[in-house]
Parts: sequence; structure tokens; C-alpha cells
Amino acid sequence: MLVPASLIVGALGASIGSFINVVVYRLPAGLSVISPPSRCPACLNKLKAYDNVPVLGWLWLKGRCRYCKSKISMRYPVVESVTGLLFLLVFWVFQYSPQTIGYWIFCSWLLALSLIDFDTMTLPNPLTKSGLVLGVLFHTVLAFVQSTNWNSFNQIFGAILGAVVGIWLFDAISFIGWVIFQKEAMGGGDAKLAAMMGAWLGWRHLLLAILISCVVGVVAGSIGVVLSRRKWGKKMPFGPCLALGSLITLLVGEMIISSYLRLFP
Repeated sequence: MLVPASLIVGALGASIGSFINVVVYRLPAGLSVISPPSRCPACLNKLKAYDNVPVLGWLWLKGRCRYCKSKISMRYPVVESVTGLLFLLVFWVFQYSPQTIGYWIFCSWLLALSLIDFDTMTLPNPLTKSGLVLGVLFHTVLAFVQSTNWNSFNQIFGAILGAVVGIWLFDAISFIGWVIFQKEAMGGGDAKLAAMMGAWLGWRHLLLAILISCVVGVVAGSIGVVLSRRKWGKKMPFGPCLALGSLITLLVGEMIISSYLRLFP
């Protein structure tokens, strides 16, 4: 049953990825993500339903608009494919459980925020704030579905505490960076994203996610300096690093913590 289920999950993820492409393009521009329907940004012709099929539609059109023949960015099928893969990874780890649906939502928010941050160096409040609320709501629902005692309260409190730790920690880093370097060391959007991460992951896993994110950021920054001869200290989007740290923690965080505790009891 895992094979047909995986095919359905992959197709569902690719479809969500198609909508993420819409959000990433329209939200920073201040446009509605619902209306008008998908259209070519060059000639503004409404796309046919079969042209909108994730990945396959782009391949069928050979990467060009049906009407004006302008190029359609390869980013669209790539985002759809990546979202499908994320949905599959979450499904393979959490199987048929309420966590699977919740973490699909979490990964979708992370991917949308990462792409927007990469494009515009901003993390929109509508996404970070709604993601935080959904994280607390997810743990609230999960607690009452899986528990019948005071453990449910502990789970809800853990989500709220994780959000508070996230925003306080990044505000502290930003303040210390300003004192030492006399310039902004961390954007306000990063703190809100950290709060969202804490609401979904809890404070303990949040700390691991931030640690992994910092390692990813250092590696990515070093590669950027070497390949493009960028200067050290130049601003770079940290949202994608936080998102990758969250994803790694979500999928294998408990294994990492357990291994650490075995090595250093």
C-alpha cells in the first residue's frame, strides 16, 4: 500500500507546490493569491487547466507560454517537484498520523518563506504570523486527539514556550550584534520565523534547528564568498537556512539528540 499512497502524496505535494509558486510571486507584490486565476505574466492570457498540471504541464508546453511563446521559468516545475519530495519525506517518517498533515503545512510555509526571502530579503508577516498561529493550533488539536490528561496542557505550553524562546533568542542576538558591530545583525523577520519554528518544533528542537541553521549559513556564506567573491559581512537571506535547519530537525532531530546524549550522557 505504500507505493500507491506515495504516488498520491507526491502528486498532492506537487499540486501544493504549484500554489506555493503563486504565493511567492504575488504576496510580495501585494496581489491576491486567489484572484485572478493563473495567467502568463507576459501576455496575461489565462492558463488552461491542463497547462496547470504540476511539472507535466511545463514539460508539455516545453517551458513556453502556449500563446505568446515567452519562456516559463524552470523554477516552477522545480518548486513543484521539491514540494512533492517534501511531502513524501514527511509521509515516510510519520506515516498515517495527524502529524503528517500538520507537518505538510509546516513544510509548505517554510518553503514559501524561503523562496520569498531569497527573492526579496523579506519574510512577510502574513506568513510568519499565520504559521505561528497554525503551529500552536496544531499542537492544541494534537494534544486533545492523543491525550486525555494533563499531558495535553504540557504539549500546548511547549508550543507557546517554543515561540517565545524563538523570538526572544533572535531579538537577543540582534541586540548583541548591534552592540558589537554597530549595525543590524539579524532582520526582524528572522525572529518571527524563529517564533514560528518554535511553535511547531518546541523549544528543545528549536535550539537544535537554530544550531543546524547557523552551520548551514556559515557554509553557504563561505561558498558564496569563494564562488562570487562576495565580501564578508554582506547581507544574505537567512530564512532558507532556518527552513533547512527546521526540516532536518523535523525529520531526524530526535535521532540527533539521542545520539548526542549517548555520546555525552
